[in-house]
Amino acid sequence: MRRSRLATLALTLASSLGAVLTLAAPAQAAATDQYVALGDSYASGVGADSYTSESGSCMRSTKAYPALYNANIKPASYRSVACSGATTATVISSQLAALSSTTTLVSVTVGGNDVGFSSIMSTCVLQGESQCVSAVQAAENKARSELPGKLANVYNGIRSRSPSARVVVVGYPVFYQLGTVCVGLSATSRAKINEGINLVDDITRTAASAAGFTFADVRSIFVGHQLCSYGEKWLHALNYLNLTVSYHPTAAGQSGGYYPVFRSAAG
Repeated sequence: MRRSRLATLALTLASSLGAVLTLAAPAQAAATDQYVALGDSYASGVGADSYTSESGSCMRSTKAYPALYNANIKPASYRSVACSGATTATVISSQLAALSSTTTLVSVTVGGNDVGFSSIMSTCVLQGESQCVSAVQAAENKARSELPGKLANVYNGIRSRSPSARVVVVGYPVFYQLGTVCVGLSATSRAKINEGINLVDDITRTAASAAGFTFADVRSIFVGHQLCSYGEKWLHALNYLNLTVSYHPTAAGQSGGYYPVFRSAAG
């Protein structure tokens, strides 16, 4: 009887160990990845501080979601060429060269600068509700007509250089929580800005799906941490002393918002 119980215990332990090893497999697989990060300021980590000296005006932060993935998962190789101000055109002209046939994981966040995120927010802050709504509407029209093709060009470039890579397209957070008491922009302006961001994310998701890529949607995880929310803010409000960081994720926004969503999508 005792031998029978011991045999049963041994089988149970072996089964449990097998389950643990099975669960650990994705992380082990990720450790073999050749990872390259592409994109704009949301990928480089503007607003998160701790910028690397080599990145210069690209402002790549050690607290950006690609760097956090590298630090926590420790892929076989990692390189970020994400750069503040990048557009789809500059990703193609100056970032895709970092990819190769041996690249196995790619992340990319791009598109916001193509429709003028920065200039829109300046218009909204400085020129009032009417001009804000008009600026967002013009950007929405441009996004509908131009962004799908521009994103497709980026995605085709990624696939041609790294045909076997897993590609994760990471979106943008919606800036404002609506329905709260909030100083600054009018409720109409905030709602219109959110509408524009949602449109860019939806266009990006559709383009990513058409390319066979994974879309990592950060909108839900930022709810409760947006501007005008009552929780910890994961986005910088307008900062007159440092305009560059305005409306970008904080370090907490990168670690608490962007990183877990990307980590889950990367597999």
